[in-house]
Amino acid sequence: MTSVALRLVFSKNRAVWTPRLAMVRAMSGSEQAPPPPPTFETLRVTQLTDAVTHVELNRPAKRNAMNKAFWREMVECFSQISEDPECRAVVVSGAGKTFTAGIDLMDMASIFMQSEEGDTARAAWKLRRTIQLYQDTFTVIEKCPKPVVVAVHGACVGAGVDLISACDIRLCSQDAWFQIKEVDIGLAADVGTLQRLPKAIGSRSLVNDLALTARKMWSDEAKSCGLISRVFADHEALMAGALAIAEEIAARSPVAVQGTKVNLLYSRDHSVQESLDYIATWNMSMLQTEDIIKSAQASLEKKSPKQVPFSKL
Repeated sequence: MTSVALRLVFSKNRAVWTPRLAMVRAMSGSEQAPPPPPTFETLRVTQLTDAVTHVELNRPAKRNAMNKAFWREMVECFSQISEDPECRAVVVSGAGKTFTAGIDLMDMASIFMQSEEGDTARAAWKLRRTIQLYQDTFTVIEKCPKPVVVAVHGACVGAGVDLISACDIRLCSQDAWFQIKEVDIGLAADVGTLQRLPKAIGSRSLVNDLALTARKMWSDEAKSCGLISRVFADHEALMAGALAIAEEIAARSPVAVQGTKVNLLYSRDHSVQESLDYIATWNMSMLQTEDIIKSAQASLEKKSPKQVPFSKL
């Protein structure tokens, strides 16, 4: 095993993923060996290429329903990806016949039960903190500096819409459908859909329609409204397309790519002038990167970005 390889150990629906940076440090002896990485019960993490990481929802027998372990593991997984200098892009998909059925209601039932706390204010305070922790599960995707491409096939229900709303590029297969299911189980969606979807689609009326009726939206409508940027014929074509996009992203300067993601998110939530001021401050240091010289030279020589040896970030 080389010092820059991921170690993948599989055992019946479990994947142990060791970020390469940690392995390099441990093998070099220059720093104390890091603690063992977490064992994911609900995710399988692999390398599609040297620079593209694949995060697969991995409860196919349960239609990738999100149980208690999932909400914690997504935070752990993307926190590690954010710090992995080898990774430059991420693909998220679902194992089995569907992307996700949303929340695992049987496993999560205790969250929705009335608290045993006697005081209403204290019970509410505790529940608010719990909701915020679950919000972090998808916010960590948005905050990850590496662009995230999500590939949806089959059903994407409830919390699945929260998840994809936090991703940067959304793709799907022809058989995909989307449903904001929460009103059907007696609650308002509270981990990102109602906040991110209006900005992703742009039509307040359509978002209201989907959120208040819990109706299904199929792939053709999802593309026409802007939720999805590309629709593929089937799952195989979808995964090939997602990898191709991720590879194109990974071939560019990580300084440019990650800076672009940060500033796109900033501009979404701020005024034009505030965003211009922010990018000016950002680029007063980032424009000093050697990547600009490398990219310009490659352009003059009519080389592909994939031929430029950009340093890790």
